[in-house]
Amino acid sequence: MKKVLKILGITLLALIVILLGAVTYISTMLPNVGPAPDMEVEITQERVDRGEYLANHVMLCMDCHAIRDFSLFAGPPILGTMGAGGERFDQSMNFPGVFISPNITPHNLGDWTDGEIFRLITTGVTKDGSAIFPVMPYPNYGELDPEDIKSVIAYLRTLDPIESEPQASKPDFPFNIILNTIPKEANLQPMPDPSDQIAYGSYLVKAAACGDCHTKAVQGKVVGEPFAGGFEFAYPDGRLNRSSNITPHITGLGSWTKQEFVNRFKMYADSAYVAPEIPEYAFQTVMPWEMYAGMREEDLEAIFAYLQTLEPVDNQVATFELPSEME
Repeated sequence: MKKVLKILGITLLALIVILLGAVTYISTMLPNVGPAPDMEVEITQERVDRGEYLANHVMLCMDCHAIRDFSLFAGPPILGTMGAGGERFDQSMNFPGVFISPNITPHNLGDWTDGEIFRLITTGVTKDGSAIFPVMPYPNYGELDPEDIKSVIAYLRTLDPIESEPQASKPDFPFNIILNTIPKEANLQPMPDPSDQIAYGSYLVKAAACGDCHTKAVQGKVVGEPFAGGFEFAYPDGRLNRSSNITPHITGLGSWTKQEFVNRFKMYADSAYVAPEIPEYAFQTVMPWEMYAGMREEDLEAIFAYLQTLEPVDNQVATFELPSEME
């Protein structure tokens, strides 16, 4: 019996040593994506214009790095906060911790090199070598055209500095350790020719990270079928949003026409449109319609064409739910 206990004790000790070694390695040696590239992005008007389009209407950098006003429909960014950061993503939205978007104006990025910003966007590794949670979908951005990333950097360099110091993000344990394993080296790809509508649509879907919100995940782990919806976003008053199914099944986009899809976005692009106030417990959505409404029609058409090639998934999603006491 003593011999058995001794063996068990040695085995347990060995496992503890291995576990501590693994944690130490992950905490001190990862992420390991290589140094920031030595680059200087030439700021041309063409690049700035492209970067502004991507950052405001496709990749939505300026939406997440702002404070959204959810007293209005679809939570448009509050004027004066775009780029200043401060938007909160936390456990109520099925994230493994509290993640706060940082300031991306020159006030905060002024001492970053272009290569350090490029590495952050494409791998999720900061100036000091630490990992960020992919609320910003850097695994997607790491597969985009490097020229598009440079265009975003050029645009960010032209923003007015906003003095804002959002609080630091705080991942929950043990995700604060696991987080270091997520960043990988970028696998940058050239943007497909827009004449290849499906390939180009796939590129835009990746850039817009449609799959991130339209795939159910819990605590950072994907648990649903890709693009079949169900990701949950909770509001402080108990209301609940779930992302919709955007596969070509009848429970998703199966009955939609291309024009209906485009019109759904463009209805928020009218210069006369003003986001209405949302009464307490009324329908609300986290979908940033006003920002996406600025996407070019041909880009929206390409996105729709690509989504129609997805595997149809039968998943009827209740996209809005009131608190139980209101039902």
